[in-house]
Amino acid sequence: MSLAAAAHGFLSPTGVEIAFVLFGLVTLGAAMATVTTRQLVHAALWLVVALAGIAVEYLLLTAEFIAWVQVLVYVGSVVVLLLFGLMLTRAPIGRSPDTDSGHRWAALTVAAASAAALVWVVVDAFRTTWIDLDTAAGGSTEVTGSALFKNWVLPFEALSVLLLAALVGAIVLSRKGGGAGGGEAGGAGTSEPGPAAGAPAEGEGGAR
Repeated sequence: MSLAAAAHGFLSPTGVEIAFVLFGLVTLGAAMATVTTRQLVHAALWLVVALAGIAVEYLLLTAEFIAWVQVLVYVGSVVVLLLFGLMLTRAPIGRSPDTDSGHRWAALTVAAASAAALVWVVVDAFRTTWIDLDTAAGGSTEVTGSALFKNWVLPFEALSVLLLAALVGAIVLSRKGGGAGGGEAGGAGTSEPGPAAGAPAEGEGGAR
């Protein structure tokens, strides 16, 4: 055990550890609000809060590069792309019964089991690991950027292509919906008006 681990115990947390727990609770609450709200726009906005909370957690872990990538890629790109998709596909803005599949308990069970497994794996892997904030940060911009653009540049570029494909798909879906609506409107405008209700037809009028 290092000197940093022996300096404080579980019952004497530091200010960074307290802030980490507080922001973790805020992030968890925002994530719960994201999956429980029935308004799609509210879900997207709560997702912004959850992703920003994760970025703060990265900052507290002295991984500033990952934190700013979280803000730029996820908060600044994915959420904006999601909002554009909602607008371009003319998704309902208010409450929508389509957002409730009726399988809440099954989804809650799967989510709880996945969270428990993830927590168990992380705790078991880093049970005796402590981060010494006084030493050089392992997640600094120089170290992480060098590893990312040397060894992981292809997945990084593939992610940008995936986001572009999602945006193009949203535009295509919106244009198809607009074309169908325009065709119906055009057909209604050029149709011949029928006889008024209660008006006699020409044959009936002549017979009388």
